[in-house]
Amino acid sequence: MKRTTVLLLAVCLSVLMGCSPSREKRINQITGMEKRLFAPDAYNFNKEKADSLVTMYIDFIAANPKDTLSAGYLFKAANIVMNSGDGNKALGYFDQYIRDYPNGPKVAMCLFFKAFVYENVLKNLDKAREIYLQFVEKYPNDDFADDARMAMMNLGKTPEILIKEFEARQKADSLRIADSLGKVKRKR
Repeated sequence: MKRTTVLLLAVCLSVLMGCSPSREKRINQITGMEKRLFAPDAYNFNKEKADSLVTMYIDFIAANPKDTLSAGYLFKAANIVMNSGDGNKALGYFDQYIRDYPNGPKVAMCLFFKAFVYENVLKNLDKAREIYLQFVEKYPNDDFADDARMAMMNLGKTPEILIKEFEARQKADSLRIADSLGKVKRKR
């Protein structure tokens, strides 16, 4: 009886192992879908393919949480859902990356993109400002730090207001340059 149970368990285990795709098979499926979705001749965004790719990423991560590819796949999944307009899901994936891969190479970028999602997708400017500020305080020398500072200065401004402010700065700069040139000529 005991021998039959062990044999039955071994058969069930091998059947289950045969049904789940191997790591390499999953990677090949993901790579193939990425090529189809992001091919140079793919002019239109295909939401179904994007959703399928995100599902592939998340399934891979669930099956291989400690795999070296998992952090990158999670970051890619977050970006796809962010760019397809699902802000809450993107925030969840960015938070998961920060929590599960605290030393990952994209932690700072995840925090920046969280603020970006709050600002541009969810239109929650107060939360965006809070996250941008956290980003600047935590990563003051990051490549995106100046972008975060600029975003905080421009939160809630319409394109028209931004254009007027730019034109006013241009005019003020021109007047300063003209004034400086005038002082130089008078000294001669």
